[in-house]
Amino acid sequence: MHVVATAGHVDHGKSTLVRALTGMEPDRWAEERRRGMTIDLGYAWMTLPDGDQLAFVDVPGHERFVPNTLAGLGPVPAVMFVVAADGGWMPQSAEHLAAVAALGVRHGLLVVTRADLADPAEALRSASAELAATSLGNVEAVAVSGVTGAGLDELRAALARLAASLPSPDPAAPVRLWIDRSFTIRGSGTVVTGTLPAGTVRPGQELLLTPSLQPVRVRAVQALGEPSEQVSGVARVALNLRGVPPDVPQRGMALVTAGRWTLTAALDVRITAGAAGTTPNFPPELLLHIGSARTQARLRVLGGGPPHVYARLHLRDALPLHVGDRVLLRDPGAAGAPGARGLAIVGATVLDPAPPPLGRRGAAAAAARELAAWPTVPAAADLLRRHRLLRAGTVAATGAAEPPAPVAGDWLADPAHWDRLRAELPATVAAFMDKDPLAQGMPVEAARAALRLPSRDLVVALLAPPAPAVEAGGGVVLDGGYLRIGAALAAAGSAATGGAGAVAGSLPPRVARGIRAILDDLAGQPFDAPDSARLRELGLDGKALAAAARGGLLLRVADLVVLAPGADKEAARLLARLPQPFTTSQARQALRTSRRVAIPLLEYLDRARVTERLPGDLRRLRPGHEDTQP
Repeated sequence: MHVVATAGHVDHGKSTLVRALTGMEPDRWAEERRRGMTIDLGYAWMTLPDGDQLAFVDVPGHERFVPNTLAGLGPVPAVMFVVAADGGWMPQSAEHLAAVAALGVRHGLLVVTRADLADPAEALRSASAELAATSLGNVEAVAVSGVTGAGLDELRAALARLAASLPSPDPAAPVRLWIDRSFTIRGSGTVVTGTLPAGTVRPGQELLLTPSLQPVRVRAVQALGEPSEQVSGVARVALNLRGVPPDVPQRGMALVTAGRWTLTAALDVRITAGAAGTTPNFPPELLLHIGSARTQARLRVLGGGPPHVYARLHLRDALPLHVGDRVLLRDPGAAGAPGARGLAIVGATVLDPAPPPLGRRGAAAAAARELAAWPTVPAAADLLRRHRLLRAGTVAATGAAEPPAPVAGDWLADPAHWDRLRAELPATVAAFMDKDPLAQGMPVEAARAALRLPSRDLVVALLAPPAPAVEAGGGVVLDGGYLRIGAALAAAGSAATGGAGAVAGSLPPRVARGIRAILDDLAGQPFDAPDSARLRELGLDGKALAAAARGGLLLRVADLVVLAPGADKEAARLLARLPQPFTTSQARQALRTSRRVAIPLLEYLDRARVTERLPGDLRRLRPGHEDTQP
């Protein structure tokens, strides 16, 4: 199936032409037929000479019904532009053509009607020149009479050639059906109709009704009045819906595939300023049209100049959008002003459907410069350069092509920004440790906040190769939920083999002096751990003791109970001399210490699986430790 919309000045014979081609009455309202003037959208269809089906969306020509006209033109890929031979080019002809050009429609056909009333040559010449200056370019032209039937065969052949030239949309594309009619049928319930530009609809399919995102299920599908198991765009379709009251769907709402469209009320656009080479004087508020939707928009110019202006739009109603969507901006007041040549209708391309806020001074101009470098239809790489980090689902909902592989979970990153984060992480951790050298390390959450990352998973992913080296020669490692510089870990590991001086040198002098004093105290009595009074005297608290223990300078068997490194091995050697199993009192005497030290030391040995606790305050050395020699 193919879909074509009519366009042209009021009373130039659009509906008469559709009626002659299809044998169907496109005017649905009795008032339309009584007045002989199309008021709302009409629908009809025909079979082309090659057997393909061609559906028409017949739009009103009168200026009072421009919103209805734009609702019909919005979703279609081609237009049949109608000019009367006895009327020639008229004001509404110009406004309809401006809308067609603003929407970026590139496929069309010029039909000069009423060829039985006047010589069509002048109308063909002038109208062809007007169309050629727009996105339509040079189109085929046919002169006909809807009354006598002259030229209708040539028109049918031209329509077949137009249909054959239209691009084939992707049947697997996400669905976005702009609703142009909603009604009820007794026994069936809610029915909506619209032009499906791409994708496929089928019975049983679940879609979301925007902007409420209410889930609805397709009960049945019709195309051109016939039931169908599935219909792919481009097509005129009617969907019988389940799960939505009949008064809820309205013209301008859309049915969309879940998760595949960005529902947004703020967007950055590229506005085509027009061929005149001057920037339009934009009013602060406009009407935005896309598909069958119409909503108020507040416009803020970011920058740029002819032929393109870049702007941010804030919409009254959220719309489901993709990058590359064409929207139409209209100033209703400009068209009606006597002699006005200002902005009436211009087209714009959606560049970013979820732009970042403009906070600092100069942000608008910077955004305009950035957007000016983007292609006509932005890709995922363009969005990521701007946003730096985005979830894969967010990128998919923009319709941007060629997303990169995730860096962590479903997070996508701009490669340059990711490299900067990799380089920044070691310096961030080092600065944290310099500020608090007694800290166990930098918590992952603290690193996330310092790097302004949205997820802790991204911090962990930054540690994956190729992580940069810091000046000391070590990278950042994750150790028990804390980030530490690898060189510091290596120094801590070497403390037991004579490298303790380097670790002590990294501690505050006061702490280093206190640790040396403890080690001196323990030299003669290895299990006579300093009490809390001695620790206070030396200025050592739990945080300092933990830092010393991590560096291998002390053995911390409890919060405030510390011994010299290797005391656990010496304790195992002494306990091996005792009859197995042994009591706590026997162990205390063998170690020549107090219960204050003996009990936490034995519990430490239990955790280290050097000893095994038995019922009745008994312990024994585990296998592998009994033969420790004196």
